[in-house]
Order: sequence, then structure tokens, then C-alpha cells
Amino acid sequence: MPGAWLLGADQDGTAGGDGGDPPRAVLLGLRPDTAADDAADPLDELERLADTDGVTVVGRMVQPRAHPDPATYLGSGKVGELTELVRDRGAGLVIADGDLSPAQVRNLEERVGARVVDRTALILDVFAQHARSSEGRAQVELAQLAYQLPRLRGQGTELSRIGGGRSAGGAGTGVRGPGEQRLETERRHLRRRMTLLRRQVQQTAARRQRTRTRRRGNRVPSVALTGYTNAGKSALLNRLTGADVLVQDALFATLDPTVRRARTPDGRPFTLTDTVGFVRHLPHQLVDAFGATLEEVVDADLVLHVVDASAPDAMGQVTAVRGVLYEIGARDHPELLALNKADVTPPEWMAGLCAAYPGAVPVSAVTGEGVEDLRAAVARALAR
Repeated sequence: MPGAWLLGADQDGTAGGDGGDPPRAVLLGLRPDTAADDAADPLDELERLADTDGVTVVGRMVQPRAHPDPATYLGSGKVGELTELVRDRGAGLVIADGDLSPAQVRNLEERVGARVVDRTALILDVFAQHARSSEGRAQVELAQLAYQLPRLRGQGTELSRIGGGRSAGGAGTGVRGPGEQRLETERRHLRRRMTLLRRQVQQTAARRQRTRTRRRGNRVPSVALTGYTNAGKSALLNRLTGADVLVQDALFATLDPTVRRARTPDGRPFTLTDTVGFVRHLPHQLVDAFGATLEEVVDADLVLHVVDASAPDAMGQVTAVRGVLYEIGARDHPELLALNKADVTPPEWMAGLCAAYPGAVPVSAVTGEGVEDLRAAVARALAR
């Protein structure tokens, strides 16, 4: 498992499992007191991420709390309940639906007696498993190292001990002991590796920019498929272009961009690019590392935003994707919403989405329903 170091895997690839069994985890989250009773449960998405990473979820704990405790994320009373839940369910892993500081991780691990990771670590692990090309692996590794660097700490007291006086060979008080020297060596190694990876990613960005410049020279407009992960972007690419791109019912099945040619109903050619999907609170390390890939969206003439209309939190997913587009500098791009999975979406849900997003096109990448309407909408948008 390429990203297993993030989840603290053993040599056999498990994180707290026995005999190669999948790691067993308890999910952890906070729920603001102001959240509506019928609001979508954010731990549902976290469980899907865990399942994609090969983790078996055996329990959940949610605390009504507006802000995390700075020391233990949960309140002190809830930490005791979490400890009992972990022990009762035989879990070796706790996954928090939020970013944890190194101190919070350390304090929770000491009190709960299980490995603790946060949402960012889990997403990075999923990305590491799905990276196939050398480009994708380099971008994921860069994101992993950016996450790992500030979290390096000694394993055991000997690594954090400061040498001094006679124990330091007479060198004087305050001289670094062997543990701190080893940590500095590891930090230097990580920084050197990150420099090399950044150079590779920059070369990729330059190559993609040359390709886009050639396309613009040929006056071929570009359309970038974007959207929440597992919204059906790859399936829609196949339907619009006749391509045979891998389609999986899994989060982050597509990491490497795929470019295919398509035509509008009047025969005008354009390129259609399938890009990485987004989620709530996409880690900044990934946004930075995947800059070369996300530039396909930034430089596109039209953003074709694919929405899973059947998702209970479809509008929240639209907001999350638009937040990432804002972050990467594509907020002012022309946008066309494709309300995908019309074949399995309740009619009243689809009517509500169409009312909320005028101009959106209901479509089904599976049955082909609405595809010609979508082609016509793309043609009108490119003409503008």
C-alpha cells in the first residue's frame, strides 16, 4: 500500500490488524450546535474514504462542539468514552474528521492507546493508492512529504533527549543529542527529496503549458471536466467522446488528467479534459502538489462542473468544488453544471437543483439521457 506509512501500517500493510486483516477504525467528528438535525452526516464521507483505503470502520463518535479542544480535539470526558469504544470494538486506529496538530495526535494516542490520524492523512493515503503514472506518484509523494515534515518527532525519549556536560563528551550544555541529530538528518533528507519532486512537477507543468499553447494556436477550445469525487466525470467523458477511460464506483479513481477530442452538434471540435475530483476540505498539500494538473482547469475556456444529483448533499458538494476553483484561480471561468445520474435521482430532487442552478443540464452518463442537450449547451457556452 503506497501510502501506508501515513496510517502507521505494519510490515504486512495493516494498521493495527492481525494476520493481514484490514485495519479496524473508529471515526471521530465534531458537530456544531447550530447544525440542523437533518444535515448530512460528514462522517458518511469519511467512512467512504476509509473504505476506499481498505479500512474497516467499526464505530463512530460525534461530539456536539463548535471548536476542537486544543489538547485532545475532543473534550476530556469524551476522550474517556472514546478509549472504551476503541477497546470494546477492537480498533487499532482512530480517524478524525478534521486536521489534528501533532500535539493533539500525541495526546490522543497516549490516552486512547491506538494509532490516531486525521482526515488529511487519510486522503493522502487514498491518493497514494490510486496514483498510477510517474507524474501522479510524484505529485502525491510531494504532498505526503509536505504533510510529514512538520510532524516528524522522535520515537521514544532517547530521540528527543538533549545532550549536555559530560554526557555530550564534554562539549557543554545544550549540545544536541543523537536523537535530535537524527531528526535533523531526516528533515534534511525530506527537504532534498521535496526539492527534486518540485523540479519534476515543474517540468510537467511546462510540458502541459506547451501542449495547451499548441492547442490554442490551432484555435481548438478546451473544456475541463471538474466536480466532486465520484460524481461521474470519467463516465461522462466516455459518453461525450466515445473514449474508454476507466470508470470505478470509488473515490479518487482518476488522478491523472485525460484529454480527448469531442465535437459540438454543429461539428466544431473541442478538447475535453477529465481532472481529479474534489472533496470537502481538500488538503492544501494536494492543491499545491497537483498545481500542474489543476492548471488544466485554470486555462480552460469552459468549466463543465459535473454534479452527482442523486447525492443528499449535492448543493454542499457544489459549494465545496467552487471553493477549490476559487482557491486555484478559476472562480471567474464560464461554468456549466451537468446534473449527472438523472436516471437514479428522485424527480423532486432534480427539480429543486434545476431551480437552484438555472441553466444546469440534467444528464445521465449511464443511459445517455440529456447528453445531446448537454452537447448543445456546451456549444452555446463556447460560442459565447
